[in-house]
Amino acid sequence: ILAAHGHKAVPVTLAGLGEAPAPLANLDAHIGEVAHAVKSHDDELVIVGQSYGGMVVSGAADVAPSQIRALVYVDAYVPDSGDSVWSLTTPRFRDLFVAGVKSDGLNCAPPPNLDPRCRPQPIGTFLQSINLSGRWREVPRKSYVGAFGWEGSPFLDLYERLSRDPGWSTIALDCGHNVARLKPDVLAHILLGQV
Repeated sequence: ILAAHGHKAVPVTLAGLGEAPAPLANLDAHIGEVAHAVKSHDDELVIVGQSYGGMVVSGAADVAPSQIRALVYVDAYVPDSGDSVWSLTTPRFRDLFVAGVKSDGLNCAPPPNLDPRCRPQPIGTFLQSINLSGRWREVPRKSYVGAFGWEGSPFLDLYERLSRDPGWSTIALDCGHNVARLKPDVLAHILLGQV
């Protein structure tokens, strides 16, 4: 959809989340991969993180804020320095992480009801705390897309807090967590509005 509107979309498959296993991948490794992708482009970018990806885009933006026009968080974690997915999420999701990692202790298997393309997530990505200088806040536009159509979301309080912050724009959608799959046209419209 974005390409049809004349934009270049560059998906980044993070270590351990593609076909090749990388059980020791952690948050720092994923941030480094996205920061490298950002630095390899000369133009200003809109970078998007969904769910755990909010941790990654925050870290990448902290490394190279001047190259980023907008940050878009899609039903995602928005960390402060020292936070981890583990510290930010709810007890329900911590229980899911523990259950998911039981088979090998390194990779958190996705629940069976999710998109079949989901891959096991290296547990280190959920446990490692992020180290932010605060430079990511220099990005001029920050938007948060909240998905309100699923039970047990750990993001509802965050959405409410950001909706009162004048530095953020917030968009509420009535759909499940996988916004890109469930509302692709709506998400594309939101992203096109960032450029």
